[in-house]
Amino acid sequence: MPAITYELVKQDPVTGARAGIIHTPHGSFPTPIFMPVGTQASVKAVSPDELRDLGAGIILSNTYHLFLRPGPELIREAGGLHKFMNWDRAILTDSGGFQVFSLGDLRKITEEGVTFRSHIDGSKKFLSPEVATKVQMDLGSDILMAFDECAPYPADYEYVQKSMERTTRWAQRCKDTLTREDQGLFGIVQGGMYKDLRTQSAKALIEMDFPGYAVGGLSVGEPKELMYELLEHTVALLPQNKPRYLMGVGTPDCLVEGVLHGIDMFDCVFPTRVARNGMAMTWNGRLIMKNAEYTRDFHTLEDGCGCYACRNHYTRAYIRHLVRAGEIFGLRLLSLHNLYFLQDFMRCLRQSIMEGRFTKFRIDFLANYQMNAKK
Repeated sequence: MPAITYELVKQDPVTGARAGIIHTPHGSFPTPIFMPVGTQASVKAVSPDELRDLGAGIILSNTYHLFLRPGPELIREAGGLHKFMNWDRAILTDSGGFQVFSLGDLRKITEEGVTFRSHIDGSKKFLSPEVATKVQMDLGSDILMAFDECAPYPADYEYVQKSMERTTRWAQRCKDTLTREDQGLFGIVQGGMYKDLRTQSAKALIEMDFPGYAVGGLSVGEPKELMYELLEHTVALLPQNKPRYLMGVGTPDCLVEGVLHGIDMFDCVFPTRVARNGMAMTWNGRLIMKNAEYTRDFHTLEDGCGCYACRNHYTRAYIRHLVRAGEIFGLRLLSLHNLYFLQDFMRCLRQSIMEGRFTKFRIDFLANYQMNAKK
């Protein structure tokens, strides 16, 4: 029995949007789902108990950062990432590839792997498919990601082709390295903005028979229309009986469009990052809490919201005061609210699929979202 399996529960016959369940060694969770990002074994400003309370069934941690600090050996000695951070539900770890390739001139790519300088102390480090996989084995995450190169946007065809072909070879090396039976390794489809390269990537990875597949290299600066076009093309190539993961996407409009195209899993630092900058996410658009209009606004962030901040009636005026005063509690309240909002949003998306009204949900939501975005 594979460590990671996907169960299709309901699929929209018109759009292909789907509701399912992903089973892991640390529990099952419903899809579509948004995964909060705990980069350094912690979702910023939020405790594991709070994550459980808001309904998170899986979180993401970052291999690159944990590789540098505190190191995989220490986490293995602690009993793995679950015990180290006191999180008893599923964990997905990325491979570290995106962070390494974001270093620009501080890294050098070869067939063997990537040599780079640590952003912490400048020391020389090396990551390869084998090293990245072994680090994730030490971390003990439920879902591991293959080591890949995320090609920049824009990039010419020849560069992207070579990058995609190397990523494909690296995926096989990751699979050959994984020996733990309680972990599942996902392949990552690359190919930049070129449909034929994405086709080649997907077909090669499917032949390797991974338990799940991610769509990488999107949401890297390209227009949203192009992202959706390539997403539609790529997802059509992927197996129906395995999870599909769109990497690095977390705004509501992109989530609903991702679900439209058959995506099951999403992650992004967006909700907690914008919270630290004083922004609240709501069904009626974004609230910039530093704005003067909230000085005497004694409403909650959103009527009917079940997050800690709203159900305890912390007002917009109070949160604005905390944000402007630089008080950590204000950023915590916004982080809890934004994470709850996205969990609730995905629950509503799933329910609309289950009840056969996804198309109406999408049309109504986008009309309201776009109208408020123009205000």
